[in-house]
Amino acid sequence: MSELAWVLIAVLVLIVIGIAAWSVTRSRRSARLREHFGPEYERTVGEMGEQRSAEAELVAREKNRKKLDIVELSPQARDEHAATWQKVQAEFVDAPSEAVGRAERLVTRVMRERGYPIDDFDQRASDISVDHPDIVENYRSAHSIYRSQQDGQIETEAARQAFVHSRALFDRLLGSNPEVATHNTNDEQWRQEHDHA
Repeated sequence: MSELAWVLIAVLVLIVIGIAAWSVTRSRRSARLREHFGPEYERTVGEMGEQRSAEAELVAREKNRKKLDIVELSPQARDEHAATWQKVQAEFVDAPSEAVGRAERLVTRVMRERGYPIDDFDQRASDISVDHPDIVENYRSAHSIYRSQQDGQIETEAARQAFVHSRALFDRLLGSNPEVATHNTNDEQWRQEHDHA
């Protein structure tokens, strides 16, 4: 065989190896994104209509999130926010719609203090999806109900759902310290406590 034939074979082998490596890398990235984002991965694929675009979006979210300086709350701030949440929760019985608005504002305030940009809801949801992919859809749902509440009255059950969804994110943002985390976050317990609302 001529030297040129050997060079062509070597080039073809390198191309095949390159394609195989690219395919494995892409497959691993897909698996990592799917595992990390869970249902948010599927939601993004459905929204974008294509896996490659959705994965590019999720990777962009991760890169954007790395640029943020997210900080822990001080113990004092944690205690103050937990106490405020308890007051808002107590108000739910008499004024569910207003409590939903207060809960939304409190979650936004805690996000701001932690270092998340808060100017645009879609950006907030994207940032939260990186850190808390398992509850970001709840956050979107709570925000949607909150927006409906601004346009008029909402049913007590919808308000309760929004409140439960907001609380899930609030507890995550507050931190995992059991002494300051709000209690009875279980949805069924909330229903039992507020059936008379």
